[in-house]
Amino acid sequence: MCYDRYVAICKPLHYGTLLGSRACAHMATVAWATGFLYSLLHTANTFSLPLCQGNALGQFFCEIPHILKLSCSHSSINEVWLIVVSCCLWFGCFVFIVFSYVQIFRAVLRIPSQQGQHKAFSTCLPHLAMVSLLISTGVFSNVKPPSISSPSLDLALSVLYSVVPPALNPFIYSLRNQELKDALRKMISGCFSGACLLVCSIQNGTP
Repeated sequence: MCYDRYVAICKPLHYGTLLGSRACAHMATVAWATGFLYSLLHTANTFSLPLCQGNALGQFFCEIPHILKLSCSHSSINEVWLIVVSCCLWFGCFVFIVFSYVQIFRAVLRIPSQQGQHKAFSTCLPHLAMVSLLISTGVFSNVKPPSISSPSLDLALSVLYSVVPPALNPFIYSLRNQELKDALRKMISGCFSGACLLVCSIQNGTP
C-alpha cells in the first residue's frame, strides 16, 4: 500500500505501468512468500524448544514471547538468529515506509491547491495510521519491561496489532472505491427491501 500511494502521488502518469496486474502479482507473491518463510522459521524454532512449564498460554493465539516464557532454554543461538532476522526485516520495512512517505509528503506540499493537498493526505493518512498502530503496539508488546506486564495488557496489545489492522484495512481501502460503494449501497437497499417484504407478508398472513 505504501508503494501504491507513492506511485499514485509522485508518479501518477506512470501508475498503470508501474502498478499493472503483473507488478501487483509479483508484490503479492513476495509478501506472501516472505511471511510464510518468516512464520516457518518461528514455527520450527518453537517446536525445537523444550517446555518446562506446561503448554498453556493465557492468550488467544501462540505469541513467541509467551512461548519463550514456558521454555527451559534461556540462551539459544537459534533465538538470537531469529531476533536478528526479525529486526532486519522490520527495519527494512520501516526504512522503506519512511522513505516513501517523505517523498509523498514532499510531493503533496508542492500541490498548489488546498483541495488537492487534502485529497492526497486523506488517501495516505489511513494507511499511515494503520502502519503506526501495527508497529507501535507490536514493538511495545515485545520490548516492554516485565514490571508492567499483565495478562490483560498483553491481550489488549495482541488484539491491537494482530486483529485490528487486518480487520480495518479492507474497509479503509475498499470503501474509497466508488464502484464498491455503489454495490454495497445496492446490497443494503436490497436486503432492506427484502426484509420489508417479509414483514409485510407475515403481517398479511401470506407465506
